[in-house]
Formats: sequence, C-alpha cells, structure tokens
Amino acid sequence: MSLFRKKSLAALMKQVGDKESGLKRTLGPGSLIALGIGAIIGAGLFVRTADAAGTVAGPAVIMSFVVAAIGCLFAGLCYAEFAAMIPISGSAYAYAYVTMGELVAWVIGWALVLEYALGAATVSIAWSEYLNKLLDGSIPYQWCHSPWDDVGPGGVTGLCNVPAVFILALLTAILIKGTKESAFVNSIIVFVKVGIVLIFIAVGWQYVNPANHTPYFIPADALTTAQIKAKALGEALPEGTRGFLEWGWGGVLRGASIVFFAFIGFDAVSTAAQEAKKPERDMPIGILGSLAICTVLYILFGHVLTGVTNWQTFVTTGKEASVAYAIQNHMPGYGWLATAVTVAILAGFSSVILVMLLGQSRVFYSMANDGLLPKIFSDLHPRFRTPHKSNMLLFVLVGLFAAFVPGKVAGDLTSFGTLLAFVLVSAGIWIMRKTNPETRRPFRTPLVPLVPLLGILVCGLMLVAIDGHTQLVAVGWMAFGLLIYFGYSRSHSKHQAG
Repeated sequence: MSLFRKKSLAALMKQVGDKESGLKRTLGPGSLIALGIGAIIGAGLFVRTADAAGTVAGPAVIMSFVVAAIGCLFAGLCYAEFAAMIPISGSAYAYAYVTMGELVAWVIGWALVLEYALGAATVSIAWSEYLNKLLDGSIPYQWCHSPWDDVGPGGVTGLCNVPAVFILALLTAILIKGTKESAFVNSIIVFVKVGIVLIFIAVGWQYVNPANHTPYFIPADALTTAQIKAKALGEALPEGTRGFLEWGWGGVLRGASIVFFAFIGFDAVSTAAQEAKKPERDMPIGILGSLAICTVLYILFGHVLTGVTNWQTFVTTGKEASVAYAIQNHMPGYGWLATAVTVAILAGFSSVILVMLLGQSRVFYSMANDGLLPKIFSDLHPRFRTPHKSNMLLFVLVGLFAAFVPGKVAGDLTSFGTLLAFVLVSAGIWIMRKTNPETRRPFRTPLVPLVPLLGILVCGLMLVAIDGHTQLVAVGWMAFGLLIYFGYSRSHSKHQAG
C-alpha cells in the first residue's frame, strides 16, 4: 500500500453530487463572505494586534498585517481555484488527497486541528477575558484562567477557564441545530462587530498621538518585554537584549506570524464548499471578498490602536482587553464606547468560534468519510443533517484546551497549523496544473507557478518566524498524528487500492 495513494478527482466529484445523504446546500455568496468575516474579525484583531505590537513589532504592527495579508492573498487565490473546482467540505485536506496523496492529506488534516480546534479554544479564552472586563472583574481569577497562566493579583493561580467552556457549549448546540441557522446568527453578529470596528476607527482617529508612532519600528536597543514588565512594577531590570526577530523588520516578520492568527477565517469558508448553493461562483467571492474587506479594516484599526496607546503599554496594564483599555484611558468621554466595544467583541468572538468549530467538524467529516477517522465523525443527524456526534466530541477536545491551556500558547499553535496548510495548498495548485491540466476550473489562480511559489515563500517565512517553543510543541503534535495514521488510519482507508 502506497503512502501517497491519491483519491481520484472523479470520486470526489461523485461525493459532491450526492444531494440526498450529504450536507445541505444553503449558503449564497453573501452568507459566505459573512462567514469569512465572522471568522476573521475576532481575537486576531482585538487581542493579537496588541500582543504583536507590545512584544515584537511596535507601531509597525501595521506592516505585520500587510506581510500576513500578502501571504494570505497568494494562498487565498490557490484556495479559490480549489474550492471552485472541488466544492467539497474538508478544505485543504480534500485538495491534498487529490494532488499529493493520502499521507500528505493526513498531515494537513491533522494540522487543521491546530488551526480550527485550537483557534476556537484561543478565541473562547479571549471571550472569557472580555466578559470579565465587562463585569468589572467580578469573575474570580481562578475560574477564568488556566493553571499555566501568569499568577493573578495576590498570588492567585488559575484553576479552570469556566466562561470559555460555557461559550463553546452554547455555540456547539447552535451548530448541531443546522448550518443555515448558524449562518443567520453569524450574519447578525458580523453586522454588529463591523459597525463597532468602524466606530472605533472613526472616533479613535481624533485621539491618535503621532508621538506613539515614533519610532515606527522597535529599535535594537529598546527594553525587552521582561524589562518593560519589571520597569512597570518598579523592579530591577533583568539582563538581556532583543533578538533579531524582536525589533526592526525582524520584529515585523515575527509580528506577522503572530497577527497571522487574525486572517485564518478566510480559508474556513472553503470548508463549507459542500454547503454552497453555487460553489463555482460563490467560493471565490466568499474567500477573496472576506479577505479584502478585513485587510483594509485591520490596517486602519492597527494604526488607530497603536496611535491612541503607546505600544509598551500592551506589555503591562493594557495587555488584557486592550481595546477597552485604550478607550477608557486615552479617549475621554467615550466610556460608553468601551462598553459597546466590549459587547460587540464578545459577539464577534462568538462568531469566530462558531466558524472555527464548523470548519473543524467539516474536516473531520471528510476524513471519516475516507476511513481515516472512525465513522462517528461522519454520522449526520437524521433531522438537521449536521455531524452532531463530531460536534459533541470536538466540544470535549476544544473545551479541555480552553479550560486548561493559556491563550497565547493555543494561538501560536493555531498559526503554525494554518501556515503549514497554506504552504501545502499553494504547492497543490502547482501540482494539479501539471497532473490534471484538462480539469474544468471555474476560477483560475493567476500567474501559476509564480503565485503558488510566492505563497509558499511568504507563508514559509512566517512559519519559520514562529517562536521555537511553539515549533517544538507543533512537531510533537504532528508526530502524535503520524502514530494515529500508521496505527489506525492507513489500514482503515477506503482508498487502499488507489
């Protein structure tokens, strides 16, 4: 049995045409764009922007967004061709099965667990932070932080992030009810949170202090993150200097790998391809449209946030709920806006979690249909036609991460999984043009092989820029996945004769 046996394109298209036993086609281009925006605008914008600015990029976090957006554009063009040509749930996993074979498909499918499952966990943790901000910190520290978070006030240690688990349970129930209902709820949330982002940009622009943007790049001799924290606490400054990826253009590149989390939503659109009404038309619109809208909003938002508040603040007092902090402390008279933003952010985070959970369950649905995972992940509810058992099992997995793993750790692992998938999807388009040149392509990626090569290069650079600890954990995760593949999936594959 070859490790690189491929699933035939004809078999995939047959699966696409199965309207009786498959997923319902209920999503149009507007719903898909909203689905993308729903996943994109969330923790990446409201949490990771401040994280990247405070630790490595400074005001030049805007350039980090540009670098990340360029990498996503190249990958997005490749996704759009695949999604229009092979409109099936499973996203990058399904595309790799056709182009590069089963083992690579498994690697991508397993990496997507890092993207979607850990992405949902990361955002649910951020949701917990902002809920506590809205409630003026009334939730006890130990019940809204993981045991491995920083020690809280008075030396209190976190035990379990209960609010994060609560929102995951609620959204899992909505997903089980149905995709159409989930998309409707998501569209309402998207309208609200985009409106609040625009209000923050418009109002905050008046309070931008040019001094906060000078110097624009973090200089080599700037205090390290540890030194900034010590200075804020009045403690002696520890020894140390900034590394290459913590200042200047190096910091911008590391910052891109951090804020890249903010762009992961657009490829989640491709996981819903089997539920699009006219995928050959709607998928490119949904993928590229949501990416374009969010990139513009991100650049404007990053400019205002770092202009209103000095980047070093995001290492200390402004670290949690950074947007609400900036409004309350640097935009006098707009306390009401801080509350409105917090409410909108909570709604926005909810839509991101919704799309991430949807994406993960659809990837597992495809993998189970191919025999690489147990059948339970592809069982559909007799009435709602949703993979309800998969949704419930994912709630347990994601809930454990959300309850007991710090948000930054989960977020960096999410970026690793996404970037790996982007690199392989970009390579897949180039391979597909060579192996299946005659296949009908309703949307064609321009300038092949240049665009795929640039996608591989830019996303590969961001992958390398992720911190070493995260890379080590991710490699361990992928090794664990290979044990499952060789122990179960390889012998249960429905394509053994392929």
